[in-house]
Amino acid sequence: MHLNPYGEDPVRLATELTTDPPRTPGELTRRCVDAGLSVEHPGTAADLAEVEVFLARWLAVVDAETPERRASLLNDLLAEASAYPRLTDHANSGWHLHYRAPELDLAGVIRALITVGTALHLAGRGMHRLGRCALAECGTAFGDFSRGGKQRYCSPNCANRDAVRRHRAKQPVSQ
Repeated sequence: MHLNPYGEDPVRLATELTTDPPRTPGELTRRCVDAGLSVEHPGTAADLAEVEVFLARWLAVVDAETPERRASLLNDLLAEASAYPRLTDHANSGWHLHYRAPELDLAGVIRALITVGTALHLAGRGMHRLGRCALAECGTAFGDFSRGGKQRYCSPNCANRDAVRRHRAKQPVSQ
């Protein structure tokens, strides 16, 4: 996967994996390939377990209450997951930057990709650009990719459901 300047693709992958966690190593591998990753080593049961633990830590970044706390948690993940940037043309996919050591297992690649992508997203778009859906019964994590940076819901469906609820609450009760 080529990291875009704002880390949008890795943040989207993180939110998709947290919203609907993969259940098998094969599903993890398939979903990574579908997201555009060049998977050199198919996922294993150990990768699946490691990704689950990592995503719980990533959600702590989403849930951090201050920019400083968010940065601190993300910096811890960066220290563990990333390496010095290097140019690579693996799989003849075009020259691009990798922020990870070569020859990582799938969990290591996911950890580095999502961690660096999240840091790029927050540094480039704003430290507030991660959140949880404002619909009380949802709470799904999301990355805010909106133009204005004021996203409150994980999807248009949740936004519409809440708007209808607020509209109905304003209606007078008929007798």
